[in-house]
Amino acid sequence: MAKRRANKEGTIYKRKDGRWCAQITLNGKRPTKYFDTQRECQEWIRETLNQVDRGVAVTTRQTLGEFLAAWLEAVKSSIRPKSYETYAWNIHHHISPSLGHIKLRELRPDHIQRFYTRKLDNGVGTPTVRMSHGVLRRALGHAVKWGLLAHNVSDAVVPPKAKTKEMSVWDAEQVRCFLRLTEGHRWDALFYLAVTTGLRQGELTGLYWSDMDWKSSRLRIQRQVYQGQVSELKTASSRRVVTLGEVALDKLHERQEHQAREREWGIWQENDFIFTSRRGKPVSHGSLYPVFIDLTKAAGLPRIRFHDLRHTAATLMLQQGVHPKVVQERLGHSSISMTLGTYSHVLPSLQEDVADRLDELLWLQ
Repeated sequence: MAKRRANKEGTIYKRKDGRWCAQITLNGKRPTKYFDTQRECQEWIRETLNQVDRGVAVTTRQTLGEFLAAWLEAVKSSIRPKSYETYAWNIHHHISPSLGHIKLRELRPDHIQRFYTRKLDNGVGTPTVRMSHGVLRRALGHAVKWGLLAHNVSDAVVPPKAKTKEMSVWDAEQVRCFLRLTEGHRWDALFYLAVTTGLRQGELTGLYWSDMDWKSSRLRIQRQVYQGQVSELKTASSRRVVTLGEVALDKLHERQEHQAREREWGIWQENDFIFTSRRGKPVSHGSLYPVFIDLTKAAGLPRIRFHDLRHTAATLMLQQGVHPKVVQERLGHSSISMTLGTYSHVLPSLQEDVADRLDELLWLQ
């Protein structure tokens, strides 16, 4: 009589066709996966059992909503807090209310495609629907990896095309007008860095004084602040070093002096942040953005997003003849093609400049 497999016991054997088969006994079910090597089978069994222990159940009765809730808990420790919050919000407000009742193994591509269409028809924005697609694709990819599904049904679904956001930038004179108004303001150095380095808001508020090398005039960009949480930058290209000019250095020295005075005024949370609240805490988006908008109005300038200061910096650099490769490195883009694609609006004027220079060079007397 064949021995009955114990719960959570794995089996590996080689098939006649040369492939390796991995099976796990889980509550009377036997999820099965096929691999090219025995080692892949061992890794799959180990990872699947680990996920089951963390709450991802293997059952034909499990709904998509139940799986997504368990999946979120399973991956929470391996993703950034910002990503976790975004995934959880999208699942709670969009995916689960519409698709959560469907059994995981009965989910079909047409279910997901109709879900996207309904959301768009009801006025939900394209970015939100695309986020739903990204969450589903990642979660269902794990379901395949863990042996809960044979394939990722979201791969057969076409998400709505991303709409290019209209970019608004200030020209050099408008930037000068803004900087004249902000001179002496407690965020003077922050705004100056924004329009000369192209740092993102979270990167600016995540700067430490220890990131500054005063001798070489270089600033290391290594982390960001989001909703009061500090996290390391994810990609190698986003972790970068930028060189600062004399004006930026002077403004940072002024910021040091101002911060020293603030430290003496009352309760202070000691840390290494360059830009802080009046009590030493990390600066939040909610406290900085209204200040930026008020200063923009006071300067009589066109209203733009804070993120558009990054676009403004890139545009000014390219217009000043800075090589796109340098602009790419300064912004932390992953490739030069991304930089050129994002700021293609600057290129026509640069091409005119090149044409004029070649005319000068090759003019025949």
